[in-house]
Amino acid sequence: MTGSDIRARLAADPDLGAGNVLPKLFEHGADPGGPGAAFDQPVDGHPAGTELTLGALRERVAARAAWWHERGIGPRDPVAVYVSGSADTLLTFLALTWLGAIPALMNQYLAGDTAAAYLHKLRATALVTDPGHRERLAGQDPGGLALHADAAETGTGDPERAPAPYRHHADDPIAITHSSGTTRMPAAVVHSHASLFAAMRLFRLTAPRARGAARMLSALPAAHAAGISALNMALCLRSDLLFLSTQNDGAAVVDAIERWRPTGVLGFAATWAQMARQDLAARDLESVSLWFNTGDCAHEPHIRRLVAAGSRETATRDGVRRLPGSSFVDGLGSTEMGHSAFHITHTRTTERYGRCVGVPHGFAEVALLDTTTGREVPPGEVGQLGLRAPTLAPGYWNDSAATYRNRLGGYYLTGDLMYRDEDGYYFHVDRAVDAVDLGGGERLYTAMSEERILAACPDVHDCTVVSDRVGEQVVTDVLLALHEGADPDADRTPAVRAALTPAAAATLRRVVVISDADLITGPTGKVRKFLMRRRHRARTAEVSA
Repeated sequence: MTGSDIRARLAADPDLGAGNVLPKLFEHGADPGGPGAAFDQPVDGHPAGTELTLGALRERVAARAAWWHERGIGPRDPVAVYVSGSADTLLTFLALTWLGAIPALMNQYLAGDTAAAYLHKLRATALVTDPGHRERLAGQDPGGLALHADAAETGTGDPERAPAPYRHHADDPIAITHSSGTTRMPAAVVHSHASLFAAMRLFRLTAPRARGAARMLSALPAAHAAGISALNMALCLRSDLLFLSTQNDGAAVVDAIERWRPTGVLGFAATWAQMARQDLAARDLESVSLWFNTGDCAHEPHIRRLVAAGSRETATRDGVRRLPGSSFVDGLGSTEMGHSAFHITHTRTTERYGRCVGVPHGFAEVALLDTTTGREVPPGEVGQLGLRAPTLAPGYWNDSAATYRNRLGGYYLTGDLMYRDEDGYYFHVDRAVDAVDLGGGERLYTAMSEERILAACPDVHDCTVVSDRVGEQVVTDVLLALHEGADPDADRTPAVRAALTPAAAATLRRVVVISDADLITGPTGKVRKFLMRRRHRARTAEVSA
């Protein structure tokens, strides 16, 4: 049976959703010898990077399902997953959803005290950890757990003893994921069987498989909603998939591309920024035809470096030819949104940048709102993004107040500030929590300021805008990370000032070049910006004291 036949059968199955893709593939006759998944760490005797066939993947998942089942875990039991490896994360997700349990996937970088407080908030039935995370929890109280399991032990179950897969309803919770947890106490976001699969059902299963989707490498966090979706997408499209366990090392991602030779790479903007620091022209990225971004939208200089690499099939007068240069699909999404709500495709010849995230997907109803009046703002005016979509998470686990706090007029408020132009294209300017009121109707948008500075200063790899109120005035410092070989002593203040709006430029206090040692990496741009700003403010306070 061909991949398109399987996709057609899956698309016609009303019971298919984010919690049962693996058993449904077998129900609809998928080849057990076809693609399953590969991971960057050894798993159950399979070496790192070795692809598990679909049949082998099912066996490994069934073994874990049997192990959990024999220890009393079943439908509706929330089980926290606090591990480092993508294999442990995703195989546990598949095993727990097999049982109808609710995997609560935790960011591997959570500090032990934050993780313990989060576990109390979850009121989880059980917890699974690896040695590093058990050590991190040492001395902490993780709450009244009935079971604390070792991730390695869960793979020792007998797959023949696994119960029949649970039959999910569309509204059943199938996962709890969360915000980074490095900027605040994580918010526990619930995803349903239908919501986390809505984008897959509405357009990915019914459209031809995208060029670049045949063999994919994921640099997305496995414990994120996007990680779950990437796995389900690869399984449904019958694509080869290698899932990495870290997103903070751009050189390691490039190395993995050379080894795995994917046609498509999935990631967050922070990963592209790390990769753009590399000399990509000197690396073998010929196989890549598509880069797919979600989460924060990506910066223009980073996109341009990526689309200059790789190659893609292009229709020419002489027929379809593989030509130099790749495509970059940008978007804007969040854990709560469940999927990117916008999309735009960049190539070497496109010019629509300036934090343009394109147009909404067909399933997304969006509005840019004045949150004071609730009215929709006109083109050219900045408003907060409101979203209505079947992809939206139903709410927050054990927190009804947070579930309803960000709702306005039937829309979910994402916290993103945007405007749209007369042609219907949408542009992201900042997060609402990061924008600075300068008075007189003027605002400093930190994300858009960083975009303009990067575009104006080609020897700058990354930048962070830090604005604070000192007395009655707002002052702004700009932190610059330079490309290798750039002159750290050059005066970039005039270029930075010219890149800012006049109101923002009037607040500029200093431009600071930071070293590689000072550059904080993080799984998302929001995390990196928060940590960079916090460190800079602490150091500035020390100097002032």
